[in-house]
Amino acid sequence: MAIEHVTDQNFTQQVSEGLVLADFWAPWCGPCKMIAPVLEEIDGEMEDKVQIVKLDVDENQETAGKYGVMSIPTLLLFKNGEVVDQVVGFQPKEALVDLINKHAS
Repeated sequence: MAIEHVTDQNFTQQVSEGLVLADFWAPWCGPCKMIAPVLEEIDGEMEDKVQIVKLDVDENQETAGKYGVMSIPTLLLFKNGEVVDQVVGFQPKEALVDLINKHAS
């Protein structure tokens, strides 16, 4: 399953079922660019456990505001539509894999 780019219009629907890691990012953000290949790797290895979506905060301020996103990248982990975990800033792959596995059961 490829990483999907979501918008204010379809965000709630995209995170409503299963385990979804939402990456709140912007094209000008350095750490966001650093974490993108990490998320691609995780998507390739863990697609059976988690769906990854990306939300551009510049173009979708409503959703970013709803979840109180002040710094990017912010990663919110949703389980069946509810936020179950959050990390802010660049994270190494191992930390993100651990975060997903903690909630994947």
